Amino acid sequence: MIENAKEISVSLADGRTVQAELKGADPSTDIAVLKIDVSGLKSLSFADSERLQPGQIAIAIGNPLGLQHTVTAGVVSALGRTLRASNGRLIDDIIQTDASLNPGNSGGPLVNSLGQVIGVNTATILSAQGLCFAVSANVAAFVAGKLIMEGRVKRAYLGIAGQVVNLTGRMVAANRLEKNTGVYVYEVVADQPAYNNEIRTGDIIVSFNGKPVGTVDELHKQLGADAIGRSVELGVLRNGQKLLLHAIPAEMR
Repeated sequence: MIENAKEISVSLADGRTVQAELKGADPSTDIAVLKIDVSGLKSLSFADSERLQPGQIAIAIGNPLGLQHTVTAGVVSALGRTLRASNGRLIDDIIQTDASLNPGNSGGPLVNSLGQVIGVNTATILSAQGLCFAVSANVAAFVAGKLIMEGRVKRAYLGIAGQVVNLTGRMVAANRLEKNTGVYVYEVVADQPAYNNEIRTGDIIVSFNGKPVGTVDELHKQLGADAIGRSVELGVLRNGQKLLLHAIPAEMR
């Protein structure tokens, strides 16, 4: 993790090596922003990744396996994939490409034929061939902007630990639920900035502000910056009956 690095250096195309300052990192999207004090460098522009289509040319630039300034080409294989980040959250809007990536490509740009950044290379599946992934340009640009201006991307948390459980048909029918799974709360962390006093161990969260919740990932999607410090309504199953509780998520640090 670059946020744990004691010293960061950047190697430039002309052979110079300069010290870099970490402006911010977001483990939830695998994006970090580094600042270097060097003049005369040219920047790349971001393309609108929402306009991408499968089959478009994708060119990856990086240093795979320590081989400096390597370029590989392929196509955009698929759009809208999800990928698990190191902290357990899902990264949405992932681009799948068959442009060859290897360790050392991470953080490098994925560009189109116009030289515009369409994504930031992030991961490969080692046991597969031609399955490579990049965080989309729109997500990367949003996260980078937040890191530059605020040093972090704000997200909310409830101070609980949960896992997905299946619901019986009787529970779904009796409570008129839209999903047949929920988030089982197996721990409520006390003395947290988040207000979670109404939540009990054994509760099954099935909705958040009226929106159905069936998995931990769906719950994470609801815990954005707009939920920090605001009262939210949780629908939970307790002893088989649906109850409406209130909680106040805190900012994740």
